[in-house]
Amino acid sequence: MVTHMEHIPNDDYALAAPVYAQEAKGHQPIDGQTERRLEVFVIFTDLPGTLAAIQRAEGLAEQLGAHLRLVMPYEVSYRLPLTKPPVSVEFLEGQMRDLAARTGMEVEAQVCLCRDKKSALGTLLPPNSLIVVGGKKRWWPTAAQLLARAIRRDGHQVIFADLR
Repeated sequence: MVTHMEHIPNDDYALAAPVYAQEAKGHQPIDGQTERRLEVFVIFTDLPGTLAAIQRAEGLAEQLGAHLRLVMPYEVSYRLPLTKPPVSVEFLEGQMRDLAARTGMEVEAQVCLCRDKKSALGTLLPPNSLIVVGGKKRWWPTAAQLLARAIRRDGHQVIFADLR
C-alpha cells in the first residue's frame, strides 16, 4: 500500500492521506464538498488512553450531533527524514483504523507525522475546537496531561478522559 503524504514545506509536519472514514446512517457524507459539521477531536496518546477518550467523545458527539475525528500526531526524530518514521506509516494507519472501527459513529482518522506534537496540533486544529484527550491522571503531570494543558492554552475546549 502506498501512502500519499501531504508534506508541509517547513518540515514541521506531514499528513498521511485520510486513514479511515466511516459515515453514520442518516448523516451527510464526510467530505470536503458538504457543509462542515461540528467535530469532536480525539487526540491519540496511547492505546488505553485513546480508547477512554473515544468512549467519552462518543457520548459528546451523539449529544451534539457531531462526528468524531481521530488524530494521531506521531513525532519523528530530526535524525530521520520526516516521511520515514521509525515505525511504518502503514502500521500507524492500522492502529487508527482499528480504533475508528470500534465506534459505530461518523468518524474520520488521520496520522500526522511531525517534529513536535504541540506545534503540529496548533496548526492542524481549527480555532476553538472541542477536543478529548485520554490518559492516566496523576498528581505529577503525565505526557497526556501536559498535552491537554498545551492544547487548552491554545484556546481549545479540552476534556481529559481519565483512565480508571
